[in-house]
Amino acid sequence: MSQTPKTAVVGIDIGKNSFHVVGQDERGAIVLRQKWSRGQVAARFANLPPCLIGMEACVGAHHLSRRLKALGHDARLMPAKYVRPYSKGQKNDFRDAEAIAEAVQRPTMKFVATKTAEQLDLQALHRVRERLVSQRTGIINQIRAFLLERGVAVRQGQRFLRTELPRILAAPSDVLSPRMVRLIEDLAGDWRRLDERIEGLSSEIEAISYQDAGCERLMSVPGIGPIISSATVAAIGSAEAFSKGRDFGAWLGRVPRQMSTGGRTILGRISKRGNRYLRVLFVQAAWVVLNKPKSWERHGLKSWIEAAKKRLHPNVLAIALANKLARIAWGVLAHGRDFEARTNTNATAQAA
Repeated sequence: MSQTPKTAVVGIDIGKNSFHVVGQDERGAIVLRQKWSRGQVAARFANLPPCLIGMEACVGAHHLSRRLKALGHDARLMPAKYVRPYSKGQKNDFRDAEAIAEAVQRPTMKFVATKTAEQLDLQALHRVRERLVSQRTGIINQIRAFLLERGVAVRQGQRFLRTELPRILAAPSDVLSPRMVRLIEDLAGDWRRLDERIEGLSSEIEAISYQDAGCERLMSVPGIGPIISSATVAAIGSAEAFSKGRDFGAWLGRVPRQMSTGGRTILGRISKRGNRYLRVLFVQAAWVVLNKPKSWERHGLKSWIEAAKKRLHPNVLAIALANKLARIAWGVLAHGRDFEARTNTNATAQAA
C-alpha cells in the first residue's frame, strides 16, 4: 500500500466564512487542495503534523496565526503585494492559495510579525481615535464653510473657532438666518461630543503607554509622547521584524523613491509606503523638535539640525528628522534601552 505524501508547506487563502487550502510535499507537488469552513480550520490543522503555513497579512490573519502556532505549526504572514508575483494564470482562490504556498518558501521573503492580542487592542484604540479626529475635522470645516458663505471669516485654528462661535451665533438675524443658526448649533454639539470621545480614548491610550515598558522607553526619544509611542508598539511590537533602523524608516515610507538602472542612481520623493498613520505621527514629532531649538543641544541634535537647515527646505528638514527619529525609535525598541544623546561634536543622537 502506497503511503500518503506528507504535507510540508500549506498556503491558506483567507475568506470571511471559507478558507481555500493548498498543501505541497517536500518536492513541491500538490498533495492537498480543499475548501474548509472557518469552523473546520483548527480541527483540520490539529490533525496535521507540524508544517510551514503561509498566509497573507489581512483581517483575521494574526488571530489565525496565533492559533496555528499554538498547535505547533510554523505560521508566517506576508504582505499581499509580495505574494502576487507568484500567482500563475487567471485569479481564483485556489491559485491564490498555491501562490501563497510558493511565496512562503522563498528565503528572501519579507514577513510580517504576528501581533499579540494586546497589540491588536491598542491598534484598535488608535484606529477609532483616528476616525473620530477625522470626523471632527470634517465638522469644523463644514462650520467654517457655512460661515464663509455668509461672509463670516474666523482665524484658522480650532481654539479660535471655538471661542468665536458663541458670539457669531448670537449675531443679528441679517447675518445668519434662524435655520442656519440651528444647523451650526447642531454641528457644534456634534463637535463637543467628538471632543469628549477623543479625550476619553486619548486618556486610555496614555494610561496604557505608561504601563508598557516599550512605550516608556520610546517616550525618552525627543518629540515622542504617549500617542506616538503606543502607535509604534502596536504596529511593530519589539521591532524584531526589522534588522536595522534604516529598514524601519523604509517601511514607513520616509526614504526617497529609488529608480536606478545602469549604474545610475535616481532618487525622487519619499515613497510613502507602509503605515500612513505612523508616518504622519513621526512628522508631527519632528515638527515638535524643530519648534523647540533650546532642546536640540540637550538631545544631541543641534549640530545635525543646524547643518541640515543650511541646505534643506524646512518641510524637507522635517521629513529627514522624522526618518531620523524613526530610526532612533527602532534602536530603542530593538536594544531595550532608553534614548541617550551623544554630546561630542562629531556624533549625532542615537539609541544607546
